[in-house]
Amino acid sequence: MTFSIPPQVAPILLLSASNLFMTVAWYGHLRFTDRPLPLVILISWMIALLEYCFAVPANRIGYRAYSAAELKTIQEVITLVVFVGFSAIYLKEPITLNQLVGFAFIGLGAFFIFRAPI
Repeated sequence: MTFSIPPQVAPILLLSASNLFMTVAWYGHLRFTDRPLPLVILISWMIALLEYCFAVPANRIGYRAYSAAELKTIQEVITLVVFVGFSAIYLKEPITLNQLVGFAFIGLGAFFIFRAPI
């Protein structure tokens, strides 16, 4: 039995994994401010390499089903969803109403990217 993920779904799954790694690479060190910056940079780069292993195939596969602008929009929306969860759970930062309103405006922008041409 062969299992394949449709090109409409695969980039969403791959970009979700990619964003988990990238969020950890960019923000995970904020709980370890006592570590030397060169060490943090090296570890972040190692994590980011894993991120690229998901992001590049996501865009290659996704370009069969989506335009470049749509792929970028998907990536940005996933980034916000992952970041909100990471910020609240890992960094223990509260999610404010201002942030939610700002993210809603970004979501509105995403709506227009996927809407039929005006």
